Amino acid sequence: MRSKGHGLPLFETKRAKGRVTYRLFASSIFVGICLIWVYRLTHIPKPGQDNAARWAWIGLLASELWFGFYWILTQAVRWNRVHRITFKDRLSQRYENDELPGVDVFVCTADPTIEPPIMVINTVLSVMAYDFPAEKLSVYLSDDGGSDLTFYALLEASKFAKDWIPYCKEFDVEPRSPAAYFKFMSLLPPVSEAEQANKFITIKKLYKDMENRIENTTKLGRIPEEEKSKHKGFSQWESYLSRRDHDTIFQIVIDGKDADAKDVFGCTLPTLVYLAREKRPHYHHNFKAGAMNALIRVSSKISNGEIILNVDCDMYSNNSTSIRDALCFLLDEEKGHDIAFVQFPQKFENNTKNDLYGTELRVLNKVEFSGMDGYGGPLYSGTGCFHRRNVLCGTEFGGENNEEEREIIGGELSVRDLEENVRGLASCAYEENTQWGKEMGLKYGCPVEDVITGLSIQTRGWKSVFFSPSRPAFMGVAPTTLLQTLVQHKRWSEGDFQILLSKYSPAWYAHNKITLGLQLGYCCYCLWAPNCLATLYYSFVPSLCLLKSIPLFPPISSLWLIPFAYVVIAKYTYSLAEFLWSGGTIFGWWNEQRMWLYKRASSYLFAFIDTILNSLGFSESAFVITAKVADKDVSERYEKEIMEFGTSSPMFTILSVLAMVNLYCFVGAVKEAVMGEGVVKFYETVLVQILLCGVLILINLPLYQGLFLRKDKGKMPSSVAVKSAAFDGGLDPRHPELPFKEASEKINLENAGTYQRC
Repeated sequence: MRSKGHGLPLFETKRAKGRVTYRLFASSIFVGICLIWVYRLTHIPKPGQDNAARWAWIGLLASELWFGFYWILTQAVRWNRVHRITFKDRLSQRYENDELPGVDVFVCTADPTIEPPIMVINTVLSVMAYDFPAEKLSVYLSDDGGSDLTFYALLEASKFAKDWIPYCKEFDVEPRSPAAYFKFMSLLPPVSEAEQANKFITIKKLYKDMENRIENTTKLGRIPEEEKSKHKGFSQWESYLSRRDHDTIFQIVIDGKDADAKDVFGCTLPTLVYLAREKRPHYHHNFKAGAMNALIRVSSKISNGEIILNVDCDMYSNNSTSIRDALCFLLDEEKGHDIAFVQFPQKFENNTKNDLYGTELRVLNKVEFSGMDGYGGPLYSGTGCFHRRNVLCGTEFGGENNEEEREIIGGELSVRDLEENVRGLASCAYEENTQWGKEMGLKYGCPVEDVITGLSIQTRGWKSVFFSPSRPAFMGVAPTTLLQTLVQHKRWSEGDFQILLSKYSPAWYAHNKITLGLQLGYCCYCLWAPNCLATLYYSFVPSLCLLKSIPLFPPISSLWLIPFAYVVIAKYTYSLAEFLWSGGTIFGWWNEQRMWLYKRASSYLFAFIDTILNSLGFSESAFVITAKVADKDVSERYEKEIMEFGTSSPMFTILSVLAMVNLYCFVGAVKEAVMGEGVVKFYETVLVQILLCGVLILINLPLYQGLFLRKDKGKMPSSVAVKSAAFDGGLDPRHPELPFKEASEKINLENAGTYQRC
């Protein structure tokens, strides 16, 4: 029998309940889908009868074939779901502090305007205060904006950390982001905790003083000369030309090995490093992937932690034991040897009650990633992920580190020489004629460098794990406007589609290298962008055909209506149940359906077009940073769950046209039903189309309000309303195909290629 704490597994895997029931249910939906396909194939209007009806019918057949195929793909992430449980007490019993691996935390920021320094350093402070031996913990801030304001904020944070970290550990504080902690602790601790109450007042004052200094300096836009004179690090900005043209700026702010690096209790502080890699206009810097690879190289000379955690600058640590959770997987003697990375879900502290823009990704985090975990692990989603360093550097499963990696991490440098010698590792020219960005580090050439990197790791024989603790490990900031959300999804879907068309496609590159279920799971996300074609067709054509009373679905008296009704009712009933089980609300689910339509009609369309243009060499991909701050009035509308438009965009033009076309067609259908002849026959043949059109109108109610009723700054711009009204006025019931010809002329598709790069 195994002794307590030794030999017992550090984690447990459990299969999700109800798998057999779900598989039977899914099989019944598949039968319904097959019957729909049979109906479409056997009832195609014959040539010469009505060409408009025939081509509309064939288009719906193609759309339904796609929807059915894509639905089958989505079953891969629901067919074999698993859940993970960790045993941190066993980890503590088995590994003493000196046996725990070193952990290097990478925090990435790129723009001090849309990623304010005070937000960045709150994330830094939260990871510095992890429940983990400080001598084993190092934190690196990559500042791709090269901002002395961010560096100043980090210096201030390093001073505050001497009080903040011991306070967190003494009173077991959660969360350990000061801003989040003081926000949630609006009142003093209980009177019985008098000692903590006194220290709470003191530490809060220290934080507010630091916050005021940072924000005042940020508003000023420069560092006062008095402050510059206090730290030698500011001298590195003397040769600074611009954020895209400067030398490597590197500073060890806290040297954890230094005897003077102590907190107020005399305990060791974690190592803290600032890095702004060299930037030159004639070099491609490869966005976040390039920043991460520079950090991997630089950290190998300083701390060389076996485990690397990367977090976005807005994704603060919300659970101080997350490192120990991850190590339960990576250090398990029996099942941990093949685990390359542990992915935690992305959660957001500013989501509204009903998740207005669907940014919580509830079903993806609660269901789909667990389903991928059952087939070998989830994809790497770019933040909140613990990696083995050697795997990121290209090690095959069961193999040894490659020669280039050995060269990088081999030598030891004195602290005195570190700052000078390490700068070269972050230079623009360092990666020339090396395997960085190819076989080592994060891969280049794709807007979603995280996904393609995770896939390449798994094809080398490694597995990954998805872990969602009861207390979220990380909390971030969700987009607060519709356009921010759509732009973010455009980047994601464009990058995923590029992966599908690249040599790293999960459809062929990963064949026989990962499980079939994991292949299909990756394809679900890689095919987000092509979903736009079938969705747009289904959203426009059935409604347009109402204008000529062209029936495209079975009459209500036909038995063929049963599979249509069953598939729709069963699918959306299950979708609602799944969303509620994931912690959402009914209105939240309705918002999710709206965003499902909006993303496919705009984000995915432009992502599809840009990817095709990119593959043909007509455009280049760009990395878009989502703004982390919002105006006060925008925030107030967001909190009230009022959809934000406020600016002109080609995406909004398409959504407005879609809404106006369906409204026009619905009014025309009602008019025909009331004033036309043969009312009974009309309802008999086109009732399904009327219902579909009506649902689209209900989904678009916030858009109609933004176009016609609202007077605030968040309403739809007048230019968009004029364009959609002009399009709507061009509809001709005798030629329902004309709007699509006019749309291609009215909507300048070149904007799709330039919008993301503006």
